[in-house]
Amino acid sequence: MKKILTIIGARPQFIKASVVSRAIQETDELTEVLVHTGQHFDANMSDVFFNQLGIPRPHYQLDIHGGSHGDMTGRMLIEIEKVLLKEKADWVLVYGDTNSTLAGALAAAKLHIPVAHVEAGLRSFNIRMPEEINRILTDQISRILFCPTDSAVTNLYNEGFASKLAEIQQVGDVMQDSAMFFAKQAAQPKDFNVADGFILTTLHRAENTDNPERLAAIIEALNHLHKNTAPVVLPLHPRTRNVIAKQGLSLDVQVIDPVGYLEMIWLLQHAGLVLTDSGGVQKEAFFFNKACVTMRDQTEWVELIEAGANELVGADTQAIINAAGKKLGRVVEDENSLYGGGVAAKRIVEQLKLIEI
Repeated sequence: MKKILTIIGARPQFIKASVVSRAIQETDELTEVLVHTGQHFDANMSDVFFNQLGIPRPHYQLDIHGGSHGDMTGRMLIEIEKVLLKEKADWVLVYGDTNSTLAGALAAAKLHIPVAHVEAGLRSFNIRMPEEINRILTDQISRILFCPTDSAVTNLYNEGFASKLAEIQQVGDVMQDSAMFFAKQAAQPKDFNVADGFILTTLHRAENTDNPERLAAIIEALNHLHKNTAPVVLPLHPRTRNVIAKQGLSLDVQVIDPVGYLEMIWLLQHAGLVLTDSGGVQKEAFFFNKACVTMRDQTEWVELIEAGANELVGADTQAIINAAGKKLGRVVEDENSLYGGGVAAKRIVEQLKLIEI
């Protein structure tokens, strides 16, 4: 039986791992050891997802969080290596583009343990984003590249992966698997009483929160929309809340605490528009037929732009206001099954069973 050692640490990874872990449990050819780095350590950002999604409790909880990117990644690398030496896994499975992803892949590669990367091939083409660095480096040292879209496959071939010792598999997006599985379990957030049709907003990307001018411009747009267009509902990450307070900015919208995944699905189902700087939320909006406006200059999910389901507006106050007003209430359809139709996890598990090193 092959042993899969899965490394997760942040909210989107918990969601992705929930469906793949379930698929692993359904086969008698694989067993899984789960390692949680602790990158998201707040109970509302971590524990709640394990409780809601039925993810097995981690075999290892590393409790590594805080500090600079280098400090965090270095500490993770040290502790993950210890786990790998003890567990002697056949594969290391990593997700997405966080510091946990890169640390897990590096630790495995240096011990000659093959790496499988879920969400391989995504590119924003903005090397200033730490996520872009993490995903590029992780792809370079992975043995299986599980791509969610055709454009991700194209990116890898454009970077010369056709001549490298790596399997490239277009399996679809595990986030769609998760959205479809949990949609019927959606739960209204506690004490939430905003009428349907609100603008669901997320704001946490470092390129926005760490840039005072961009953050001020975004908050100006949110305040305007809340007052003049539709209620803006903002589940606010603790770090973003602290940055806003530190900069002395006035946020006049409906701020709520971070929510669990089932509550986030409910919010998506009842929103009239999604306004975000997240990567994953752009897709989640699409899964629930909501138009999206993205407050970034680039996106990894170019197919959503091409399909007209998403619009990039950067941190331009007027562009945010105009795009939100234009797209509010619009229904988008997945006419071309852009993300695989909800069977990505099964495809990933089949490949892990088949491929020999």
